[in-house]
Amino acid sequence: MASVKKPPTPAEPSAAAGAPEELGPRKLIRPSLARVLRDQGVARAPSSRRMVPPEQTNAEAYYYLKQMQSKTPIVVRLVDGEELRGWIEWYDKDVIKLNREHGPNLLIPKRSIKYLFKEEEERQHKRKLRPPGMPSSEGSSGAG
Repeated sequence: MASVKKPPTPAEPSAAAGAPEELGPRKLIRPSLARVLRDQGVARAPSSRRMVPPEQTNAEAYYYLKQMQSKTPIVVRLVDGEELRGWIEWYDKDVIKLNREHGPNLLIPKRSIKYLFKEEEERQHKRKLRPPGMPSSEGSSGAG
């Protein structure tokens, strides 16, 4: 049978004079993996409890601000089916102010808006729907 070596005990003299006494194998102390990951901001595995998403993403505010700064022509479709065209001058949590060239400026309650989109998207959509070879309604009529 092989003999098992035991670490030296404090009572045994050390081999080198003036060298610190060895008390045995040193234990490595390190933080748990979970603590390291938490401190580094690494997300936990999907099986663990998920964080609740934020109540406000500010995506709506970002969209409105971007359209206001560039004065993007917007089409607003109301719940009753009416379409309004103009650009957004300002907004708050309940209404948007739509400026129009041919008509009075309007304060529109958000609860009455079904959806809104950029006029440019409408033009692009109409171009895609037009069959190939059909003349465009924009520009010349083709008579010559």
